[in-house]
Amino acid sequence: MTHEPRVRVGILSSQKLKFTLTGLYTLPDGQMASGAQEVSISESGMAVVWNGATYTSLDFEPTSYLGDSFEIEGVTIGVDFHWERKENQRFRGTLRIIVEGGQLTAINIINVEDYLVSVISSEMSSTSSLELLRAHAVISRGWVLSMMSRGDTPLPPANKNTALCALNPGPALIKYWDREDHANFDVCADDHCQRYQGISRISTPVAAGAVADTRGEVLTFGGQLCDTRFSKCCGGVFERFETCWDDEPRPYLQPRRDGVNQFDYPDLTIEKNAREWIIGNPESFCNTADRRVLSQVLNGYDRETPDFYRWTEELSQEKITRLVAGRLGEDLGGIRQLVPLTRGSSGRIRELKIIGTKGERVIGKELMIRRTLSDSHLYSSAFVVETEGSDADGLPALFILHGAGWGHGVGLCQIGAAIMGERGYSYSEILGHYYVSATLTKLY
Repeated sequence: MTHEPRVRVGILSSQKLKFTLTGLYTLPDGQMASGAQEVSISESGMAVVWNGATYTSLDFEPTSYLGDSFEIEGVTIGVDFHWERKENQRFRGTLRIIVEGGQLTAINIINVEDYLVSVISSEMSSTSSLELLRAHAVISRGWVLSMMSRGDTPLPPANKNTALCALNPGPALIKYWDREDHANFDVCADDHCQRYQGISRISTPVAAGAVADTRGEVLTFGGQLCDTRFSKCCGGVFERFETCWDDEPRPYLQPRRDGVNQFDYPDLTIEKNAREWIIGNPESFCNTADRRVLSQVLNGYDRETPDFYRWTEELSQEKITRLVAGRLGEDLGGIRQLVPLTRGSSGRIRELKIIGTKGERVIGKELMIRRTLSDSHLYSSAFVVETEGSDADGLPALFILHGAGWGHGVGLCQIGAAIMGERGYSYSEILGHYYVSATLTKLY
């Protein structure tokens, strides 16, 4: 690759879109547009309606790439998470509007490097340390380029590991989520991919400087682009890729302790060790309550929850019964037990057996577990279960989940990396800590 590519980012889908064009924009048919605009979907659900005319799609192209911008109303951020909300967001580049699944989808087409300035300011605060922002620019660049290069390649099955399948005979629902929902654009703008919230998040020139300093740099392994995943807080030990997505290991995503001594941790695939680790409070880079550092790394809505490293969630019998029935689409009756069957390297549960009065079901992988046991998402699947009391039917009255970490725990741990940046580690040292034996490579 010798030239900077452009990325297509899905912003939102709706029956009607309202946006404001600041500057002069052109359309393929030669029309010009500026100011407040509104588009809707046709009665047939097959076309875009704008200014009384119908189109198969619409591209609003800025006449000044740096000076022009557009603001979209009512963009949802944190989809399905505990802090989900709507806000207006402003973007540079091209605005494309298409029909998709009976709705209008707004897509921003923008140079990758400009996209990255927003990403690292949206994933964290643009006031983070320079070395952390440089490290995040590299991995966010590598991740989006790896998603773009994947194209229409079908996703591998969720569970082809015959050894694990043999351990868990019987009915199971094992799946994972990746970029399979994005047929008409490369990546989405929310946590399902990586946060991209436009130019409104860019509050300092530091973020742009970090992207410029690392322009075109990615991590490679064996000459191939690394899939540089990241999460908020690993909980003390990095997770393996295959615990969360397909079963093909990524050799640069290895389990290590998030600390100075990377090999000083127990085997957390063993239930007894996982319980002790999760209930405990072991020292790690990401085990911090430093408000100053957290305020640099996390946006305001992320800091609405103070528990990142260790957390507790309580589920009443009524709530867990409702969640399981609603999420799985089947009635297992009252819930008797939650039994971890297999765990990954960080202690995250890969396969969980739910035992009810009317049946049982094995579910996985980690995001499936997090979605099933929460109205939004559990912070992670690294948890141990305690019960309290019993109801009239002799079932546990309360399930108490004691958990570790926030997110999938694979690759860079954002809070841990922030601490490393504060302690004087360079961005290449931060990357080497989280992506074992990967090589820093300049693509363009």
